[in-house]
Amino acid sequence: MDSLYITMPKGFMASGVCADLKGEGKLDFALVYSKTPATVSGVYTSNLVKGHSLQRSIKLIDNGEKKHAIAINAKNANACVGPEGEKDAEKIALAIAKELNISSSEVLTASTGVIGIRLPVEKMISHVPELVSSLSEDEASAHNAELAMMTTDTVPKEVAAKITLQNGKEVTIAAMAKGSGMIHPNLATMICVFTTDAKIEKAVLDKMLKNAVSHTFNRVSVDGDTSVCDSVMVFANGESGVEITEGSEDHDIFYSTLEQLSTDLARMIACDGEGATKLLEVKVKGAATENDAKLVVTAIARSPLCKTAIFGEDANFGRFITAAGYSGASFDPDKLDMYVGDLKVCENGDATITDEEAAAKILSQHDIEVTVDLNAGTYEDRMFTCDFSYDYVKINGSYRS
Repeated sequence: MDSLYITMPKGFMASGVCADLKGEGKLDFALVYSKTPATVSGVYTSNLVKGHSLQRSIKLIDNGEKKHAIAINAKNANACVGPEGEKDAEKIALAIAKELNISSSEVLTASTGVIGIRLPVEKMISHVPELVSSLSEDEASAHNAELAMMTTDTVPKEVAAKITLQNGKEVTIAAMAKGSGMIHPNLATMICVFTTDAKIEKAVLDKMLKNAVSHTFNRVSVDGDTSVCDSVMVFANGESGVEITEGSEDHDIFYSTLEQLSTDLARMIACDGEGATKLLEVKVKGAATENDAKLVVTAIARSPLCKTAIFGEDANFGRFITAAGYSGASFDPDKLDMYVGDLKVCENGDATITDEEAAAKILSQHDIEVTVDLNAGTYEDRMFTCDFSYDYVKINGSYRS
C-alpha cells in the first residue's frame, strides 16, 4: 500500500476542519465515523488525573454498547477545568449526534493540548455542520482528520494493512495517531484510533488491544512524562462480513498485524519526539525477571544524560551502565555487557572503549540501537525513545503561549 489512511477499512469516513483552536487557519477538529455501529475497545493513561473528554469516553466504552464515531480536538486538553469539562464534551457530542441522526452516547470524545482551559464549546459547535458534511471515505479527508489532531507533531502518523485470512477472505485494519512530547508509559500524550472492518466481540478485542499495547505504545518514551488525555481505541464495525474469533488461526493473524502496526506507530512517535534528531531503541536481554528487564530499559530511555549523549554523539556509555545500576533491577555489574549497534562497548562491567572511531560512526546515524546484556537470566525487553536536543527545551518552554 503506497498511501495509508484511517478510512481504508470498509464503512469508515473521516473529516478534519478548522475550528480556530490552533489559529492560522490550521485544522484542529477531527471526526471518524463508522456507518455501521462498531464494537469499541480502549486502553487509557494510568495517570490518576484524566481529561474530561477521556473520562466521558471511558464510561461510554465500559457500557459495552456499540459506537458510531469519535470526535477529537487539538490545542485544548479539556482537563482540570472542573465539572463543566465533561458537560462541555457532552455538548459537542450532542451537536455531532444531531447532525448524524444518532444518539450522543454513540459519539466518543477525545481532546489534546493545553491543560486547565475550558473548551470553546460554542465556537466548536458552530463548526459541527461543516465537520459532519465533509465526512468522506476518501484519502484527503482521512489525512485531514490526522492533521487536525496533531499538536507539536511534525509529521502525520498513519498506518494500514490488508490482511488475508485462512479462507482467503480479507479484512483491513488502519490507524492514525498523534504524539510527540509528554510521552512515557502508561500511556503518553498520544491519541491513537484504529479502525477495522472485521467483526470482533468486545471481550476478544479488549484482550487483543491490551496485549498489543503492552510492548508497543507502553514501550515508548520521549521525556518521562505521562499526560492526562492518552488513549488507544479500536473500532471494529464488521462490514467485511468476516468474524475474528478467539483461538482461531485468523485471530493470530489479525493480532500479529495489530501488534505490528502498533509497533510502527510507537516508533513514529519516538522518532518525532519534540526536538528529536535521532531514534534510539534500547534493548535489554539476559535479565533475571521480566520486571528487571523493564526497569533497565525504562531507566535508560528516560535518562536525560543518556539522551543528551545520543544527541551530542558522545560515546559516554558509562551513563547507560549507571542508569541500569540505579534502575532497581537485580544483576551483577561485573557481568554486564553492552553494545551500540554491533559494536561491543562494555564487557564484564568494563566500559573501556577500544574503537572510538567505530563508535562515532554508529552514533552519527539517525537510528541507533543500544543493547544491554545483564547475563543474569533469559528475560528481555525493549523501549523506543529519542535524543534530547536544544529544541526540546524551546518547544516546552513556550508550549502554553
